Amino acid sequence: MPLSTAEGRRAVELARETLDSHVKRKRSGPAEALPRVFAEKRGVFVTLNTLRGATRSLRGCIGYSEPIKPLAQAIKEVAVYASEDPRFPHPVLPEELDHLIVEVSVLTVPTELRAAKRSQLPAMIRLGVDGIIISNETTSGLFLPQVATEQGWDQEAYIAEACGKAGLPPDAWLDDGTRVETFQAEVFGETSPRGEVKRMEQGSTG
Repeated sequence: MPLSTAEGRRAVELARETLDSHVKRKRSGPAEALPRVFAEKRGVFVTLNTLRGATRSLRGCIGYSEPIKPLAQAIKEVAVYASEDPRFPHPVLPEELDHLIVEVSVLTVPTELRAAKRSQLPAMIRLGVDGIIISNETTSGLFLPQVATEQGWDQEAYIAEACGKAGLPPDAWLDDGTRVETFQAEVFGETSPRGEVKRMEQGSTG
């Protein structure tokens, strides 16, 4: 079931509350009653972007691609993980919090793409709508749906870059041993640091 705007807003608020408590090393307040959807198992990612003037840059993005945990628990966990994204030299610092935009992407279950010829796979990807997962027996790489439009990639570039994120050659998707999956996401995010939370339209960069 899709999330309502109010549920999406609460998802972002929960990620923000968790982030603030973790970074400031403060104990969270009493748990509030959450809408029923937060008890459902969902895949979810939390993305943190730093806004300095007009410049927006990634500060962390981590999540669960599969629905393995209840949504509320998953949001809390990945909000913490995103603040400690190992791609960055240090975890988020308290002084960074008021410059961060928090975004939550709630995922559908990934579906493997299949075609008569593997060369047809890129044409099946809907830019700005489909996220992508490239994987084999030892590694995987994932991009959320909004990444392709943010980067200005076409379908061929999108799938090649996903291979690169998995640590594979850019044409690894042509190999039968490489799994290509897509998923969709409902994306909700702050419009500015600690600002209004809105549903991001498909293909929007926020």
